[in-house]
Amino acid sequence: MGPTASGGNLNISVDEALPMLEAGAVLLDVRELVEWSAGHDPVGVHMPMARVPLDLGQLDRARPVLVICRSGNRSLTSAAQLRQAGFSAVSIDGGMGAWQQAGRTVVGDNGDPGMII
Repeated sequence: MGPTASGGNLNISVDEALPMLEAGAVLLDVRELVEWSAGHDPVGVHMPMARVPLDLGQLDRARPVLVICRSGNRSLTSAAQLRQAGFSAVSIDGGMGAWQQAGRTVVGDNGDPGMII
């Protein structure tokens, strides 16, 4: 059985996350604004880690949440907070670096190719 966002490991690989994204999961990027602006996945939703506990109402509880940051540390903390609040959430191991290495599109705020900072 594959990974789920509600049970089991809190960390999943990019390869495990991609089918979940295609099935309707939300990609939640918890990096700071300057990091997001430099490079993010175009389908991602931005919510800095410090805002996650405050802005839970902006997320759809019916959709699994794939949490991502630069390396996987902030996303792990945020995924745990989301689970405690009743969301189905997992952290993407390796963060945006692994995401980009897997061939996912990364764009800057202007739509041009982005970079991970």
